[in-house]
Amino acid sequence: MRVRVLLSPEVERWFTEKQPPAEQTMRRVLDVLLSADPRLTAYIKYGSLLVGFEGDLAAFVQSSKKQVNLMFGRGARIKGDFPHLEGTGPSARFMHFADVAEVDARAKELAAVATAWCALVEPKPGGGRVPAGREGPRTPTP
Repeated sequence: MRVRVLLSPEVERWFTEKQPPAEQTMRRVLDVLLSADPRLTAYIKYGSLLVGFEGDLAAFVQSSKKQVNLMFGRGARIKGDFPHLEGTGPSARFMHFADVAEVDARAKELAAVATAWCALVEPKPGGGRVPAGREGPRTPTP
């Protein structure tokens, strides 16, 4: 059984205005991501649809295409084995989905990426947080 996550009016307005050809696939990706961790939210930033917690996790890029292209701007920092997370550069990683069936087939992996992100950027005790990709103790600033 699939759960449809309620989206903000701002995100629904974006879908209405943009009318992306892969809307159903995009909505399924959102359902998987937002169901993976309740701290994740969908929002509009610079005219694009994004998902994040303590920073941007992923952006839907090239939303006028029939395929869903999801860019993880700091995806190289996400720890774990994710076979469909593509890219070899120092920062960005991508996932592509042709249709809802492909999202369903990769839902566990996509959710695992989301939970790994949340674990990476989780605020640390004492009010500070370890920035994504950095390890070790952090000295609080006065």
